Amino acid sequence: MRNAFIEELVQAASVNEKIALVVGDLGYGVVEPFAKKFPKRFFNAGVAEQNMMGLSAGLASEGFHVFVYSIANFPTFRCAEQVRNDVDYHNLPVTIVSVGGGLAYGNLGYSHHAIQDYALMRTMPNMLIAAPGDPMEVRGCIRYLLSNPQPSYLRLGKAGEENIHKDVPMPLPGVWLPIINNFDGGARSTILSTGATLPFAKELIKNNSRYKDYALYTLPLWGMSAKKKQIEMQSNWESVITVEDHLIDGGFGSWLLEAISTEDKSMLNKINIMCLDAKVTGMVGKQEVLNRIGGLN
Repeated sequence: MRNAFIEELVQAASVNEKIALVVGDLGYGVVEPFAKKFPKRFFNAGVAEQNMMGLSAGLASEGFHVFVYSIANFPTFRCAEQVRNDVDYHNLPVTIVSVGGGLAYGNLGYSHHAIQDYALMRTMPNMLIAAPGDPMEVRGCIRYLLSNPQPSYLRLGKAGEENIHKDVPMPLPGVWLPIINNFDGGARSTILSTGATLPFAKELIKNNSRYKDYALYTLPLWGMSAKKKQIEMQSNWESVITVEDHLIDGGFGSWLLEAISTEDKSMLNKINIMCLDAKVTGMVGKQEVLNRIGGLN
């Protein structure tokens, strides 16, 4: 996902002189193509995330679309006040790029876990969450964000993610994208994934007989403003299982429940949430191990 991100950004910056990249003294081995080609639009703010976000908001207020790149919790929780006050409330075109969503950096300790980030970022009224499930969705999300500059949170995996889509999709906020569409064949239940759990959800359908008749959809673009579309999206299904590498509280499944509850409470019993158990918050280990312990198995 990281490589797809930087490739798309370099390509876009080649034709748009108002694209800038800000990092917090990391990203080496990933961001160099941008830094070398556009040195005047690349800024290393150092290990000073609050200043980094304020700098990005300032650049955005002068007409730049700024991409702020850092690991997991650093561009979110460490500078939450600046994200809220400087970026979101001013409705500025700053895309906060969090690499290593979920437990991708689990072996570095719980300071690097990003399993509460949806809960924080989706409470920002102008923030659009972009949680791609594979490198193709990364490209689709970036293309949407570049065409629709706004406060946004791009949540990437760490590395080595497989391509689920054959081509780059064209995601829209709140619109479910089909991966395995069995609806015409009689499927009445679906798994709905967001973020890096998409390959896991695909394997569930492939290898677990319990889910063999399920369809599979993904929702890479969502947030507060996209809730109104969810009644329509869910109306075709008798049951929906949401999948995410996040805690249940304030997560993606909870967002969907909120969206449905404001329109039609009778549909709430159709939604089940598959997510991480809170016991992993104090654990250290490889991503696949922690995911399994947390319930994604």
